[in-house]
Amino acid sequence: MNIRPLHSHENYPLELLLLADPSRQLVEEYLKRGQCYVAEVDDQIVGVYVLLPTRPKTIEVVNIAVAEVMHGKGIGRQLVTHAIETARAQGYTTLEIGTGNSSIGQLALYQKCGFRIVGVDLDFFVRHNYVEEIYENGIQCRDMIRMSQDL
Repeated sequence: MNIRPLHSHENYPLELLLLADPSRQLVEEYLKRGQCYVAEVDDQIVGVYVLLPTRPKTIEVVNIAVAEVMHGKGIGRQLVTHAIETARAQGYTTLEIGTGNSSIGQLALYQKCGFRIVGVDLDFFVRHNYVEEIYENGIQCRDMIRMSQDL
């Protein structure tokens, strides 16, 4: 697998990005300001993440997704590790990530990769007017779990 920056002449892998964030409007907004990286296997994009500078010395993973047919192969962990290494190499001292309260697998993965829970943004997914309610693992996704890691 190869992880690389998306080239300026390439289209964003919107289908993948919408797996992690179903709001096309929000995705398009942060893509304008963020750095998009893709994971390829046999010249096919199978994963993506977006880094967005938020404050001096702080950058956030605002989207990370793996094609559903590729789940369970360690690609998500490799993307998170790559994001950590990329942020560190760019001179950032803090990397942040957020996920839904119902995203049990992601919460476990991010903690295994060194992130700590630093806050909860109550009703984030309700306030941001997602067209449909989001459910994962039989749980309504309402709150954003904010996580952080010192680099």
